[in-house]
Amino acid sequence: MAMGGSPMGGAWMASRSFSRDRSVVERRLARGTTKRIMSYARPYRRQIAIFLTTTVASAASAAAVPLLLKVLIDSGVVPGERSVVVWAALAVAGLALFDAIMNLIGRWMSARVGEGLIFDLRRQVFDHVQRQPIAFFTRTQTGSLVSRLNSDVVGAQQAFTGTLSQVVSNFVTLVLALGAMLVLSWQITIVVLVLVPLFLLPARYIGRKLADISRESMQLNANMSQTMTERFNVSGALLVKIFGRYHRENETFGQAAARVRDIGVIQALYARYFFIGLTFLASFATAIVYGIGGWLTIDGALEVGTLVALAALLTRLYGPLTALSNVQVDIMTALVSFERVFEVLDLKPMVQDKPSAQPLEVRSAADQEPRISVEFDDVRFRYPAGDDVSLASLESLARPAGNGADEEVLRGVSFRIEPGQMVALVGPSGAGKTTITHLVSRLYDPTGGVVRVGGRDVRDITLESLHDVVGVVTQDAHMFHDTIRANLAYARPEAGDEQLHAALRSAQIHDLVNSLPDGLDTVVGDRGYRLSGGEKQRLAIARLLLKSPHVVVLDEATAHLDSESELAVQRALKTALTGRTSLVIAHRLSTIRDADLILVVDDGRVVERGTHEQLLRAGGLYSELHRTQFASQRTDGVDVPSSAR
Repeated sequence: MAMGGSPMGGAWMASRSFSRDRSVVERRLARGTTKRIMSYARPYRRQIAIFLTTTVASAASAAAVPLLLKVLIDSGVVPGERSVVVWAALAVAGLALFDAIMNLIGRWMSARVGEGLIFDLRRQVFDHVQRQPIAFFTRTQTGSLVSRLNSDVVGAQQAFTGTLSQVVSNFVTLVLALGAMLVLSWQITIVVLVLVPLFLLPARYIGRKLADISRESMQLNANMSQTMTERFNVSGALLVKIFGRYHRENETFGQAAARVRDIGVIQALYARYFFIGLTFLASFATAIVYGIGGWLTIDGALEVGTLVALAALLTRLYGPLTALSNVQVDIMTALVSFERVFEVLDLKPMVQDKPSAQPLEVRSAADQEPRISVEFDDVRFRYPAGDDVSLASLESLARPAGNGADEEVLRGVSFRIEPGQMVALVGPSGAGKTTITHLVSRLYDPTGGVVRVGGRDVRDITLESLHDVVGVVTQDAHMFHDTIRANLAYARPEAGDEQLHAALRSAQIHDLVNSLPDGLDTVVGDRGYRLSGGEKQRLAIARLLLKSPHVVVLDEATAHLDSESELAVQRALKTALTGRTSLVIAHRLSTIRDADLILVVDDGRVVERGTHEQLLRAGGLYSELHRTQFASQRTDGVDVPSSAR
């Protein structure tokens, strides 16, 4: 806290302050931002008060030391008063101890406030982001979002610890040092103040250069980090290996790293220029004080101790003065970080519980009698515009002009799935099948019509109870970079090993897991890459079975699997669907022959409905899709069972 007590400390503070981006002062904060920031400080007001008290006390003790040196010399050394020398020396040592204690207490309080604020903001932002719709994550650049939880949250915390401490400490030090110098010698103080422009003008010039270099350095480092992130994940590494582009990637990364290296050298040189310049000017000012003060001391107009005190006070003047001249940038930098965090917090989730929402009550999972229906009543849907679900500052590419919502994806879809029935959705790509499944689990809300689960509008049901009832297996089941046990237990954290093994047996993957050296504790790798597609799907089905939902939604769960894997997954799905209300998107039409109802979706509408035999006899789109698919399989040499022809 007393870093400004030396030319070196003053140069460091000024360098840090002037190297910030000065463009932040041109920002206009939203109304109420400051009041909102203070609400985060309210729980820590006692710690902040202690922190500020220790900061003021530390600054005051630092300013008092030169005055004690004056007493020690003028009242002790010069007249030969040994007792004064001893007491003054002890007082200087006592102030040093007091300053150390104040620094320790202040640092403790600063850490409690700072880390507490970081914790509060991160938890709030993380929880808020988790509640955003899927459209938010499809548009948002992950790195930018993570930056809000790291860089911006830490920058916001600096407002209460670093920036507040420096402003208070610098202000108190400046006032006390300047007041003491005026009392000791107003003539020398005037000379010292005349030299101030010699500090500020070069500092502003080099500071602007440093700010530009720092901004460029941050961008180059971000580009290099992005390259590493893309190449070090499994998909990126696999692509590099498939194309054998090792040398090209090494050269590309080398160029990026070289730019970071070069800008780092330039940044270090400018920082050193800044440091040397301020240190030289501080030494020059000290020489002037000693020269003029020494002349006055020889003439008897100034005492020796006063001269030494003035020189010591000078070292506590220029650093804080230079830093305070740029304090607006420091404050605005911290406030802008807060505003960027608030920008995320103010983005309201499109899908959230109504104040009047009630849980969907169903019988226990042990009750095998299904009683949950799913109904679509004249449902219409269009995907939301970017401004409704995301922030332009979090997207990697600029939005197109207009940024309007897409055209209607569903156009008056109506159907009902009776309890225990299996309904299949088929149709060309882009027809709206996946959108229908998203509305069942309420990843989105319809823009028209009603989606009902268990006879109730999903918007009147709490999200937690709806997600307990509806289970989903997607085409590309996601696995966290964790153990098989952890990925399964995500569905039911309290599940024991016996329940986990039962789910694995039902999903036709128990023998495989048991054969692994670490069994349930086998790490599946990034996004489950250590498993095959079929193994991942069966683990996803095991996770679904562990959850034991009443409604099952399958989004092309067997797509892109080889025949053997598909057969294993089909056996697992047969267990998963038994006794449950299910909505299935079918990639291979042969897998839905036994569906209670098949809905043919085209251009956002249900254009045909019926059983497999009924739709084949109708000779419509389903019949055409069926004929095209199996003709393609025969061309590829696949033996199609006669029952499927």
